[in-house]
Amino acid sequence: MSSIPFINIAGRRIASDTTPFIIAELSANHNGKLETAFNIIGEAKKAGADAVKLQTYTPDTITLDCDSKEFQIHGGLWDGKTLYQLYQEAHMPWDWHKPLFAYARKLGITIFSSPFDSSAVDLLEDLNVPAYKIASFEAVDLPLIKYVASTGKPMIISTGMADIEEIEEAVASAREGGCRQLAILHCVSGYPAPADDYNLRTVSDMIDRFGLVTGLSDHTLDNTTAIASVALGASIIEKHFTLDRRNDGPDDSFSLEPAELAALCRDSKTAWSALGAINYGRKSSEQGNIQFRRSLYFVQDLAPGEVITRKMIRSVRPGYGLPPKFIDEVIGKKVRYAVSMNTPVTEEVLK
Repeated sequence: MSSIPFINIAGRRIASDTTPFIIAELSANHNGKLETAFNIIGEAKKAGADAVKLQTYTPDTITLDCDSKEFQIHGGLWDGKTLYQLYQEAHMPWDWHKPLFAYARKLGITIFSSPFDSSAVDLLEDLNVPAYKIASFEAVDLPLIKYVASTGKPMIISTGMADIEEIEEAVASAREGGCRQLAILHCVSGYPAPADDYNLRTVSDMIDRFGLVTGLSDHTLDNTTAIASVALGASIIEKHFTLDRRNDGPDDSFSLEPAELAALCRDSKTAWSALGAINYGRKSSEQGNIQFRRSLYFVQDLAPGEVITRKMIRSVRPGYGLPPKFIDEVIGKKVRYAVSMNTPVTEEVLK
């Protein structure tokens, strides 16, 4: 058996030795329209994403209807709203889940969700969800993690804002709850997040430290950070996805549009393929260029038996003569027969 950690979601093996698993996060980008949610799923499939992910909550399962100071949002994209108002606007009605799951399965794209309480898990279990994602803000909700783990389904935990101790606690809770297929995502919970906040070397450290399938939940505004993470071992890439960034929904402004998601799907596979294996040998694409390496050539006509001096030969392209490293051995030797200038120095011509 392979020692490489892996998980399997809906028949798709996810590990560092396979192409990255690309998740299109629908989040709140439905903007209150079921038709938009359907279209986002369709465009994610067209772009080549492996999965589309929902968020399953209501304002009452995620916060309290309260306008006191600690429930108000100050600054950022959602300035001036209360948490309840934000989640009232952003949540996906629970009766949408069944038709969206059915549509995704009809298209052949994996669909799963982030639950935010146990009732959401129960709903998703009724829909036979193939996996669960724990959002960064819920990574400290250890009872929720254990409840998700009890389903026996694969689990992905986002680690935005979590320190090492909190990540260790989340992983331990998942294991204690019965999760046998676990992945973690490096994440920066800024919306959007600047690339220089990502410290991508953390991905490699997480792989070494936890020994789990590891990926990236990327909130930067383009694909550069996500593609770079593949070189550091990321096996999962999650990006928010919308039909049009100019829409006024809570998450639209920092989401990828269809052409950008297609580029991410293509380029992440290219980056993974380019990693290959450690190989110092000559590559297939180089074979035709061997002739253009440097080698030794005569730059004068020589008579039979004439002694070769340094001024009679040069290291030039193409590569049909002896390698330049033999120049000192060639100097002082005699030629066996007459040679013409601009012909290669070969063992055959030397006495």
